[in-house]
Amino acid sequence: MDETLVRSLTPSVLSVLVRRGADFAAAEDAVQEALVEAVRRWPDDPPKDPKGWLVTVAWRRFLDAARADTARRRREDRAEEEPGPGPAPDVDDTLQLYFLCAHPSLSPSSAVALTLRAVGGLTTRQIARAYLVPEATMAQRISRAKRTVSGVRFDRPGDVGTVLRVLYLVFNEGYSGDVDLAAEAIRLTRQLAASVDHPEVAGLLALMLLHHARRAARTAPDGSLVPLAEQDRGRWDTAAIAEGVRILQAALARDRLGEFQAQAAIAALHADAPTAAETDWVQIVEWYDELARLTGNPVVRLNRAVAVGEADGPRAGLAALAALDDTLPRYAAVAAYLHERDGDLDTAARLYAEAAHKASDLAERDHLTRRAARVNSRRREVR
Repeated sequence: MDETLVRSLTPSVLSVLVRRGADFAAAEDAVQEALVEAVRRWPDDPPKDPKGWLVTVAWRRFLDAARADTARRRREDRAEEEPGPGPAPDVDDTLQLYFLCAHPSLSPSSAVALTLRAVGGLTTRQIARAYLVPEATMAQRISRAKRTVSGVRFDRPGDVGTVLRVLYLVFNEGYSGDVDLAAEAIRLTRQLAASVDHPEVAGLLALMLLHHARRAARTAPDGSLVPLAEQDRGRWDTAAIAEGVRILQAALARDRLGEFQAQAAIAALHADAPTAAETDWVQIVEWYDELARLTGNPVVRLNRAVAVGEADGPRAGLAALAALDDTLPRYAAVAAYLHERDGDLDTAARLYAEAAHKASDLAERDHLTRRAARVNSRRREVR
């Protein structure tokens, strides 16, 4: 069975049920039951119209559940409205599902889980494995999210920005378990881009492609992190880079700059440099200025300090860093790097050790610990 086809059909089938009057939670359960039935039957008897088949089976499952629910006996009247066999209507409400799953009443983690389930077509077990939590825990999280949005009806356009932030959260989860969430986020963002004409959707897709293109070079064979400057650029995915740049250029040409387009522009400049030494850091600083203006995010200014240090020297970078709050995440790591570049090995070693202690990610902690050890070794050689 073509799993990719089934997953691509999931949101449109769910949309049909919701449009017919099923509440979201019941419709989503019915679609999942239809998918299970498809897994059982399609390998031996594939349907001519997969979407129509799924709609028919899911609607029947919904009606069966409605009849069994004595508190909702009035829904039995809908049994007479069951449409006859034939092609499903060619209406795609996928975008509405994105807005529903990214509803502001949901926590970020719940919104991500519901998006992966309802729009991505992943099973609860797959999502749980990806997040390294028990399946029962994830099932409860998804059930609560479905109950929260079950009564929601849309009478105005949803917030594309909220949907993009949810997809960006999915992408940043990367890979764990048997589901590549970065690749899944790219797939879902492509789907969103096909549903809505918005430059920031294109900007996010470009950003994902440009970052994902470097994935193979980000870790060494032993699993340790490889910094951007030390990565083997021959291992970067040039096709993904070319596609990301092409999508970004088309978005920027519309002159409606947003934060994801600005981030993608920075990623494109890194991807365009044949070597780390040839990186156009001056232009990267300019894009960070735009990004800071758009977001006001202090973490953006932290990353800008690194770029300033590369463009104008480590002391200029340290001066930019001094204006920021030293409790920011990764502040100590950035300060350590700039002090190392400036030749202050004592301060750099101390700050690398401090940054390693604060790191929440094991791979980053190991990387910073190794940097501290390397700087300490250099200190001993100098003395």
